[in-house]
Amino acid sequence: MAFRSNGPITLAFPPFRWVTRRIILAALISYLGLAVLGFVLPGLAGTLINLSMLVPDLALEREVWRFVTYPFLGAGLLSVAFALLSIWFFASSLEEERGSRWLTDYFFATTIGGGILASLVFVALGGRGGWLPFGSVAAGMWPFALSTVVAFAYYQPEAPVRFNFIFELKAKYLAAVYVLLYVAFSVTGGDRFGALVALLNAGCGYAFLRLAPRRGLRSGLSEWWFGLRNDFHRAKRRRAAKKFAVYMRKQGKDVSLTEDGKYIDPDGKPRDLNDRNWMN
Repeated sequence: MAFRSNGPITLAFPPFRWVTRRIILAALISYLGLAVLGFVLPGLAGTLINLSMLVPDLALEREVWRFVTYPFLGAGLLSVAFALLSIWFFASSLEEERGSRWLTDYFFATTIGGGILASLVFVALGGRGGWLPFGSVAAGMWPFALSTVVAFAYYQPEAPVRFNFIFELKAKYLAAVYVLLYVAFSVTGGDRFGALVALLNAGCGYAFLRLAPRRGLRSGLSEWWFGLRNDFHRAKRRRAAKKFAVYMRKQGKDVSLTEDGKYIDPDGKPRDLNDRNWMN
């Protein structure tokens, strides 16, 4: 499925590679491995599931790994299959357009960010009775799948997505249908905390799309760090240049320096302070 297109985008099988493949394979291996382990060692399988799902109070207190592991669990073969197919369709196109590093950052930003926010809401509401009952948990790839649809619709809102032999729908409407249907099915099925996690995953995805650098968080942080480091070295060079100017005045010689601390020789050309030839 091509990301940039003037015509309808058909939901055929896109390329299966890079980070999208790793996410899908990790989810499949986890689901199938736990299913097989459930037949052989059901007690161990249950323990691993209990340690991996998102339990809000435990995750916020000390078991922070749950914010990363909960997407790799699944309930029901059809649910897992449709979630992973959605990720395959939309995440692969996003990755091809935005890059593997961007998709990796997007996965962790939405998964961890949505999980943390949902857990904070759960704890703030007390977790007892009401809309979020005590003992609520969340698991599965659907929150990230919804985030990928939101990202696709963000970049290509008017792109028509054609479902083979069924119908055609613009990406922005498809994203709304995806989110609303999932939330409706989750709430009516009693999984209100799961619906909250999905909504906040999508919300974190939208915030990421609006605020994060084009190439992803790591590139943005790297550029910020190197920029900060360069500013520090430039300030250090200016201080050294001022000290040098004071020293030369004490020796009875006046020197001219640029704002960046570069020496200006008598003919008016700036010289780099690292160039020692002019001192001879």
